[in-house]
Amino acid sequence: MLVNQDTIAAIATPPGNGGVGIIRISGTLVTEIAKQLFNKPLIPRYAQFSNFLGGDGGILDYGISLYFPAPASYTGEDILELQGHGGSVVLDMILRRVISLGARLAKPGEFTERAFLNDKLDLAQAEAVADLIKSSTEQSVRSAQKSMQGDFSKQINELVTDLTELRIYVEAAIDFVDEEIDFLTDGVVEKRVKRLLARIQEIQKTAQQGRLLRDGMTVVLVGKPNAGKSSLLNALAGHEAAIVTDIAGTTRDVLRERIQLDGMPLHIIDTAGLRDSDNLIEKEGIRRAHVEIQKADKILLLIDAREAESDELLKTLPTHIPIIKVYNKIDLLNIEPEIKQIETGFSCYLSIKTGQGLNLLRQHLKESVGFNEATDNVFIARRRHIEAIRVASEFVENALNQLQINQAGELVAEDLRQAQMSLSEITGKVTSDDLLGKIFSSFCIGK
Repeated sequence: MLVNQDTIAAIATPPGNGGVGIIRISGTLVTEIAKQLFNKPLIPRYAQFSNFLGGDGGILDYGISLYFPAPASYTGEDILELQGHGGSVVLDMILRRVISLGARLAKPGEFTERAFLNDKLDLAQAEAVADLIKSSTEQSVRSAQKSMQGDFSKQINELVTDLTELRIYVEAAIDFVDEEIDFLTDGVVEKRVKRLLARIQEIQKTAQQGRLLRDGMTVVLVGKPNAGKSSLLNALAGHEAAIVTDIAGTTRDVLRERIQLDGMPLHIIDTAGLRDSDNLIEKEGIRRAHVEIQKADKILLLIDAREAESDELLKTLPTHIPIIKVYNKIDLLNIEPEIKQIETGFSCYLSIKTGQGLNLLRQHLKESVGFNEATDNVFIARRRHIEAIRVASEFVENALNQLQINQAGELVAEDLRQAQMSLSEITGKVTSDDLLGKIFSSFCIGK
C-alpha cells in the first residue's frame, strides 16, 4: 500500500559537470509526466533512448529513460530515471520541466524515506544506504552493504522474536499459577534469559565495531608545551600536518587530521599545550583544547619521559574518558618501548623521533576499542543503535535479577517488554516521526 500520493523529483548525481547526469522521479504522476516529456510509451525495466522535450516541443536534451513500475521499484512507487548529459544547467532545465508537469522537488532522503514507509526497507537498512554513500574505507563499504542486505536487521528481528516468545512463556506461567510445575523456578526461564542476554551482549560488541567503522574514534592529544603532541600527530598522519618547533606554545589552535589505522577511521585532534599563560591567543587555544577534550573517545596525555610527572595536569582532565599516558623521548633515556597497564589505565613508552613504540601505540588504540581487522561479520551501526542495544541489555539484566531474587513474574515480563521495544526502535517497528525526520534529513537530495 502506497503511503504518498504526490510525485517527487530530484537530481540524483552530484553537483557539477560530468558525462552523465541522472534525474529521478517517483510517484503517481510518473506515466503522465513521461507522456509529456518524451511522447512515447514506457516499457518497464527497459532502457530507451529518448528525446527530453520542453514545453514548446523543443528538445532540452536526449539520453536514456528507465521505468520501474510499482511495487517493484526502490521506493515501492512508480519510478522514472532520466539519464542525460551531466551539465548542471541542462539538468536544471529538465528538472524544471518535470516540476512544471506536476512533480515537486524532493526533500533530502525522501526517496529512501518512501522506501521505508512502503516496506521496501526497514530503518536500519535505510540508514545503511546513507552510510554506504559516505563510507571512507573499503571495510566500512562492505559493512554498510551487509546492513543494506538485512544482516543487522535479521539479527535484531531474531532477538525480538526470542523476547516475544519468552514473554509469552513468562506471562503464561503467571496466568497458570495453580499448575503443579512452577515455570518461574524450574530453571527453564532463567536459562533462556541468560542465553538471550549473552546474545544481546555479543551483538553489542559487533555493533560497537560497526560504529567505529562508520564514525571512527576521536583521539585528543594533550600535554604541556613541547611534550611532542604535534610530532605525534605528524607521525600518526604520515605527513607534516602540524608545525613543529622547539618554541613552546607553537600550537595555539585546534588541528584536526583524519587517518586510518588498518581500516579504522581515526580522528586525531592536536591541541594547544596546557599551561598557565598571559598571552590572549594562547589562552584562547587552551580554552578550545578543553572543549575538544570533553568530546573525545580517548585522550593521549603526552609526557616528556625525562621530566617529573605532574598530577596537576591530570586533575584538569575528565575522569569519564579513558586516558593513555604516552611517555615520549625514551631514546634519550635508553628505555625500551612498551605498553603496560597501570592503576588509572595504560601507559605507553615510545620515541616519536626514532619511531620506537609507535606501532605498539597504534595496535593498542585498535585493541582498546575492540576493533578487529576481520570484518566478515561486522555490520554498520550508529550511535542510536548502540544505545538501543545497551538499554535492551540493561532491561534483560533486570529481568534476570527479578527472576533470581524475587521470582516476580510480572516484573520479569515488563522488563522483557521494554527490551523488546528498545530493539524494535532499531528497525523502525517502533519509532517516532521526530526520529524519522532527523534520520532522513541527513541524506542527499535525490536519495
